[in-house]
Amino acid sequence: MRSGPLLLPLLSAFAGLLACRPPKPPDTPPPEPARLSSLEERGLSPVEAAPVINPPPLLLTGAKVMTAAGVTHDPGWVLLRDGRIAELGAGEPPAAQDARRIDLAGRVITPGLIDTHSHIGVYAAPDAQAHSDGNEMTSPVTAGVWSEHAVWPEDPQLELLVAGGVTTAQILPGSGNLIGGRGVILHLVPTRGARAMRLPGAPETLKMACGENPKRVYGERGSEPSTRMGNLHTQREAFYAAERLLRDWEDYTQEHEDWAKDGAEGDPPTPPDRDLAQETLALVLRGDILPQVHCYRADDMLNMLQLADELGFSIRSFHHALEAYKIRDVLAERDVAVSTWADWWGFKLEAWDGIEANAAMLAQAGVRAVIHSDSPIGAQRLNQEAAKARRAGAQVGITFTDDQTLRWITANPAWALGVEDQIGTLEPGKRADLTVWDGDPFSVYTHAELVIIDGSLRYRHDDGSQPWSDWTLGREVTP
Repeated sequence: MRSGPLLLPLLSAFAGLLACRPPKPPDTPPPEPARLSSLEERGLSPVEAAPVINPPPLLLTGAKVMTAAGVTHDPGWVLLRDGRIAELGAGEPPAAQDARRIDLAGRVITPGLIDTHSHIGVYAAPDAQAHSDGNEMTSPVTAGVWSEHAVWPEDPQLELLVAGGVTTAQILPGSGNLIGGRGVILHLVPTRGARAMRLPGAPETLKMACGENPKRVYGERGSEPSTRMGNLHTQREAFYAAERLLRDWEDYTQEHEDWAKDGAEGDPPTPPDRDLAQETLALVLRGDILPQVHCYRADDMLNMLQLADELGFSIRSFHHALEAYKIRDVLAERDVAVSTWADWWGFKLEAWDGIEANAAMLAQAGVRAVIHSDSPIGAQRLNQEAAKARRAGAQVGITFTDDQTLRWITANPAWALGVEDQIGTLEPGKRADLTVWDGDPFSVYTHAELVIIDGSLRYRHDDGSQPWSDWTLGREVTP
């Protein structure tokens, strides 16, 4: 049967229909997978972001400039521009016609001091149960809570820190829990909300604890942990659960990648269920959150290092660590900082073997020694605390220069908090955080005369300005 003449019209009509069809849309990329991400990766809500400040250029001249980076300029100068250190040096400064020049002859300029261990804001003044927001002691593991959400920006103690030359502080949960929650690194400037005080680009931290505090809190309730065995068991269980969650995220990410390669046909894979506590610990395992561990005894610190090895994470700094001198070789080899006091000891059994030369012995061994406060009073004189720690070292034959001692309250704490690329030393390109002292910064007779944060003057000694906090308005004692 001949069919050619009949097929030709049909084929022609079918070709016409094809010509009328809309063109095939271009390939669109498949949706991005959900991610296990830190707050910095997700970005800050604009309503809580720090205000943009454009401070005028400043040229500080005539002072002794202690950089905490191995160099002292005496006399020296520092040029601040756009909130950063533009230049610095010795002798006569360069011409900077657009900069306001401030003569600081007889003064000393240092980096702004950094306190790695503070509870100001979460235990705000005045001291009252209503202001007790530093310990969520409802479970030994509360990794999902954030100290940021308890910081009261109007705590009058914040301004007192700045009056002591402190420009940055890590605000931590307390040590009642084994894992107390996320810390927050704050630039000490007045804001309406705590998130706006966050130091931009600072990594998140995690407060952990070992030893007497957690086992006492929960042992008194008849629950685990009530012993040091229970401490490590509970820590280990929490991190192994987080390790499983991290594997689930890694599997999900691979499945999403495979699904995208196959043309994104069908429904995309489902991400793991959210668990805020486990997500925090998973980010620790991934290296995105820096553990800060409250620990006194040397054996407790070794146990925590063994746990970190077992799970594959790194401890950034032990806090208090009064027996750290006993394992200073281990800490130096592992590059773990120690945030400690100059002379606190003996207030409980695990603090009984503390010695005043602890920081000096650590620094001599190559450990990043840090003098912290854990006290709203001590935080106002970190410079004097560093001087006491240096003196204790000298009494046992360990000596340090001014620059080396200054690093205990500037460069080393910056490293412990993961912000050494931004603050901690006076170097071009770093944030313009400086303290101007009216004398030797290690003298009990010296005051912080000026405190500059991000290039803006935030404090002037005895200038009679209004306090930051509404709480203190009308409550000052005047002669």
